[in-house]
Amino acid sequence: MSRAKGPKYESPFRRRRENVTNYARRLALVKGGLPRMVIRKGSTTLTVQFVEYTPTGDKVLAGTTSASLGKFKWAPRANVPTAYLTGLYAGKLAKKNGVKEFVLDTGLYSPVKGSILFAAQKGAMDAGLKSPHGEGLVDEARISGAHIEAYAKSLDKGEYTKKFSSYLKDGFKPEDFTSRFKGAKEAILKEA
Repeated sequence: MSRAKGPKYESPFRRRRENVTNYARRLALVKGGLPRMVIRKGSTTLTVQFVEYTPTGDKVLAGTTSASLGKFKWAPRANVPTAYLTGLYAGKLAKKNGVKEFVLDTGLYSPVKGSILFAAQKGAMDAGLKSPHGEGLVDEARISGAHIEAYAKSLDKGEYTKKFSSYLKDGFKPEDFTSRFKGAKEAILKEA
């Protein structure tokens, strides 16, 4: 492997070398002048923030993590219903801080139809914010967790306990997913 040498060689930015930031995409979003909705997914949590560009660095206008959904009687995991509720809650907080419109910043994630990115975007839009979007928004059945509820009901006792052990440990029954989702959504809309 040869290394670039010479007086005209410019090393790429560190975050580009580490494949953490796509500067071309970021510049296009920043030029739009709207706050960006930044969604980052961990192994078990989601973070949703509304970020505004300033010359001295990005400024977070509002944000939350999926862990904050516990106060709404929701067992947060990194899935589509949790992404929607986190986006809804972050959207309500952003609206309080004067955000009216935003663009979705997917970062290095590939935009896949029906993904958690678009579920969180739909949540923020349902909170009363505007955002340009295409066909990728998630349908209501997936957002409410009907697919998870149906899967839980289809399993035998051993598989059910194994697959949903963390939910059961939190006292959250997956077969009641849609009713729990509805209750959490109503609680978020009332509080924020």
